[in-house]
This record gives sequence, structure tokens and C-alpha cells, in this order.
Amino acid sequence: MSFQSRKYLYGDIPDAPGGSSPAPSSSVQEKNWPLWEVFIRSRQGLDHKHAGSLHAADAQMAMENARDVYTRRMEGVSIWVVESKYIHASNPEESSSLYDPANDKVYRHPTFYELPEAVKNM
Repeated sequence: MSFQSRKYLYGDIPDAPGGSSPAPSSSVQEKNWPLWEVFIRSRQGLDHKHAGSLHAADAQMAMENARDVYTRRMEGVSIWVVESKYIHASNPEESSSLYDPANDKVYRHPTFYELPEAVKNM
């Protein structure tokens, strides 16, 4: 005789009214949920910085989970969540050909400009 114990997580609802049908495990559910990238703007910063990633069913859930996971101590003032499939990045191996056209245009590099004292953030 074997005894089976089943742990139900928040949101898991068995199919049958008696609870005889097993609920899908959280790992199965998370595989179906898209991956979201989380960006947080701190109180002292002017820009959003990548804080991490999480799985969520939709944008609202991703925002709430990001708030709970990445800003527990009230350190952020703004949160962005972006579904990972919408982020496109360049290939680091192709950086020489990607940045090559800008190298011969010295006037585009502001290395020889002096900033006035009034400019605090640039």
C-alpha cells in the first residue's frame, strides 16, 4: 500500500470537484509562461538597470512579481518588465563590423568637448 501526498500551490485548482485529478506542477506551468526581463530605476539613479528575470503568465503578473522580488526594501521608484522574446541584441563577435562605420567619423566622439559646470548629468 502506497500513500501519495500532493502539494498544491497558489492558483492550482484540481479539474475534478473531488480533487482526484492531479494539478500540474509549478515547473510544468512555468515552462508555459513566458520569460520577462525586469529593469528597476533606483531612487538615486536616472536610468533603469537590469535587475533579473522571472516567469509570469502576463504583464500584470510580471509587474507584481517584479515588485515583490526585486523591490522588497522600497529601493526602486520605477519598474519596467519586458517579455524576453521582444529583446533583440547584437552579436558580440560581429562588433567590429557593427561599429566600423562610426570609427572614421571623429566628430561623433565627444571626447574633446569640455562640459560646463552647470551640466550635472550627461
